[in-house]
Amino acid sequence: MGTVITWWGHATCTVEDSGVRVLTDPLFVRRLAHLRRRLGPVPPPEAAVADAVLISHLHADHLHPRSLARLAPGTRLIVPRGAARSVPALRRLDARRNPAGLRITEVDAGDEVRIGALSVRVVPAHHDGRRLPFGPRRSPALGYLINGESRTYFAGDTGLFDGMARAVGPVDVALLPVGGWGPKLGPDHLDAGRAAQALAQLDPGAAVPVHYGTYWPIGLDGVRPHEFYAPGEDFVRAAALLAPKVAVHLLGHGESARPAVAR
Repeated sequence: MGTVITWWGHATCTVEDSGVRVLTDPLFVRRLAHLRRRLGPVPPPEAAVADAVLISHLHADHLHPRSLARLAPGTRLIVPRGAARSVPALRRLDARRNPAGLRITEVDAGDEVRIGALSVRVVPAHHDGRRLPFGPRRSPALGYLINGESRTYFAGDTGLFDGMARAVGPVDVALLPVGGWGPKLGPDHLDAGRAAQALAQLDPGAAVPVHYGTYWPIGLDGVRPHEFYAPGEDFVRAAALLAPKVAVHLLGHGESARPAVAR
């Protein structure tokens, strides 16, 4: 069967592997605060069909309770340690309080969870994982290695860090952030060039660039527009130089890829 990756925009992907559907950082809205979905439609109802959901960190464009409310009751939700304490709306979605809620599991780097035929290993990320703007309690930013027919690494949001490849381990498919949602990236992010450096370290068989070309601040359409449109293609070019053996799948919103994997 193989693994199928569908990119819905921003950091939202469906990973289908071994008959299991895993959804990452679902964001299913036209507008979030000062951000507007500038490209592509809001993902359709089938995007919310999942056996489990992985949340990389607590920023509102990655942990979005209103989008999580679209999931079927009883869906497994994997979140960073401390998430329910920091995000009250998440507690209201907990199946232990709400019969129509989600089965929430909090994790930290080094943990491993089973989702049907898959094992998911939690790996570190270098990023501010707090609920912003001024989350008083810290929660880790995380990545996830989904292990089934393929080993698929969802990086969430992260910067390059020492020992990254060692912390993640062998990878077949890497879902890497290559941009942002504004004209300037802060620290502990990957742009297209740094994502290509990460790709060279991780050395997977295939990669899909994500986290770009979706949301943009209202009123800034004419400010550094290349930072919105260009990161995916910039990543393809940089990856060809730094990791020429990696097959990069440049997807449009709602498009899927079935990366070839040799294990």
